[in-house]
Amino acid sequence: METAVIRLATTADADAICKIYNHYVESTIVTFEETPVTPDAMAERIADIQRSHVWYVACIDDAVAGYAYAGPWRSRAAYRFAVETTVYLDRGHTRRGLGRALYGQLLPDLLELGFHCAMGGIALPNDASVALHERMGFAKVAHFREVGFKFNRWIDVAYWQRAL
Repeated sequence: METAVIRLATTADADAICKIYNHYVESTIVTFEETPVTPDAMAERIADIQRSHVWYVACIDDAVAGYAYAGPWRSRAAYRFAVETTVYLDRGHTRRGLGRALYGQLLPDLLELGFHCAMGGIALPNDASVALHERMGFAKVAHFREVGFKFNRWIDVAYWQRAL
């Protein structure tokens, strides 16, 4: 694994996070967003998540190389102990252990914050994300067929879950 410093994200990281995320928006089915996110909008997302959950960045040589965060699983009160997790890596830093390092920080911190379980939604196919989640102890619990539509094709989404 590359030597990375994992720290809490700040709104000052929004531009770097957008550069990572918008590649996935414009070129992949990994996210169902279809319009690039502006740094101002990303800064709002970071601040919003950190009001009740956590958002981390992995930095290599002081540059953001990936990020992970958790947010609410659903809005109803009964779901308040469940979170949905997200990990994105700069395309030049994949398959080097950064996803595991980010989850290694995020998941124990979520438990410490009082959360009970984590959900990871994955647009399929995405072998790398499936492998990451399963390595981190997530198990597949649901598969929804053709629920997303991007790049003129239907996309399945599956969910992986793990207890914290």
